[in-house]
Amino acid sequence: MNLASIIDSHPDGACALVSRGRHTTYAELREQVASLRGALISMGLQPGDRLALACGNNWYFAVSWLAALGAGLVAVPMNPAAPAPEMQRQLALVGARALLVTPAAARAAGGLDRSALPELEFFIETAGLDVASAVCLDDLMTHPPVPVVERDTDDLAVLIFTSGTSGEARAAMLTHGNLLANLEQIQQSEGRRQDPDDVSLGVLPMFHIFGLNVVLGLSLFAGSRVVLVERFDPSSAAEAIERHGVTVVAGAPPMWAAWASLPGLRPDAFATVRIASSGAAKLPVETAQLFEDRFAVRITEGYGLTETAPVVTTATGATAPWGSIGAPLPDMEVRLVDIDGHDVLVGDAGELWVRGPNVFPGYWQDPVATAEVFAADGWFRTGDVGVVDDDGYLYLVDRVKDIIIVSGFNVYPAEVEGVLADHPAVASCAVVGVAHPYSGEAVKAFVVLEPGRSADEDEVVAWCADRLARYKCPDKVMFVDELPVAPSGKMMRRALR
Repeated sequence: MNLASIIDSHPDGACALVSRGRHTTYAELREQVASLRGALISMGLQPGDRLALACGNNWYFAVSWLAALGAGLVAVPMNPAAPAPEMQRQLALVGARALLVTPAAARAAGGLDRSALPELEFFIETAGLDVASAVCLDDLMTHPPVPVVERDTDDLAVLIFTSGTSGEARAAMLTHGNLLANLEQIQQSEGRRQDPDDVSLGVLPMFHIFGLNVVLGLSLFAGSRVVLVERFDPSSAAEAIERHGVTVVAGAPPMWAAWASLPGLRPDAFATVRIASSGAAKLPVETAQLFEDRFAVRITEGYGLTETAPVVTTATGATAPWGSIGAPLPDMEVRLVDIDGHDVLVGDAGELWVRGPNVFPGYWQDPVATAEVFAADGWFRTGDVGVVDDDGYLYLVDRVKDIIIVSGFNVYPAEVEGVLADHPAVASCAVVGVAHPYSGEAVKAFVVLEPGRSADEDEVVAWCADRLARYKCPDKVMFVDELPVAPSGKMMRRALR
């Protein structure tokens, strides 16, 4: 088997992708992917080698993703807007042999220290990089096609970056079997199944598992089409929905909030949409109600994690109340447990533990972190706290971990604190999440300066922006004389919040 084969059985003339105004049929997509697959193999890339993809939501990403899988490579999607230091760390962590770059990531790629990346042999680019090993992607598309490389269900397909409570970047390993299992689970879920005549809006970033597997993967699996959008703007996205007759929209809460409050949209702006789902962060009930009142479309929530490929539960097609994340997908087991690992009673809060064929095998070359998140018998500890009602519907109520969720993206305080601590004027620091009307949460930093040193807020924010993706950077910096610390020495984040 190979996940890349999900495009093989669909009609030749059916449209698969719409990108930058260009329509690509399934027949064309198969030819393009086969040629690029052959080119990657001819470059000497072997099954299991890591190919990093630093490009936005466009045709380049979709074809490269499928070609990498089909060649037996492990794809490594990266944020194309990430600064060079973050990209450098991620490439080094996975030992990437090749990096595909489009213009959005050209600046960061140009700033990489090649001497610190000995395994990085090839740049595949569309951005005109001035490096000796650069290969033009368009030239590779003329290579003779080759068959798909056979893989086992437990062979790695993709590495998706996340972070631990230590702040160090780590990559979640997802296999061909994990990704395919979640697609099959979604298609078996009542009300969430996607049909060949559906049209999906592909605006969620593909370097995030939600956009990668739920939007792009599910569309290609179902034989439908996906309209790829490289940057979210509420007005232009609403126009694209109407112009292309979009029927399926998967989004994060900030998207729905932007549409719900956008002046000038007609009441029938989303008339073609039959599935509107929200994930990656908790959707405020007020946002869902306002959207339904304006456009007569109900947004349903789901829940998932990078480590579960990603969907665990969905409320789509169910009669779940407002605020519920629904019920587990088929072949998905969910428990709510107390601190001792015992199942809690209905109505009591407990940590969500999950088990199923879509649950990842662990973190790349990090057995310690892997062991920390798995309990006995393969149960994955999500770190999220929920309750279940008498009808079996789940609700999220808290987080065990100190994750900050900004526009659907996970930000780990320790990672930001590590960057802040490197500033020469910073003696100590702490980072927390605070409520934000558009992004759900924002990053707020508390900083204690070294005696005799000075720094202002703009300087500290700029320091972070040069080293972290924008969504991880503090929106606000507070300078304080000391930080609240418990007798044990642990930072009291709750006091800062």
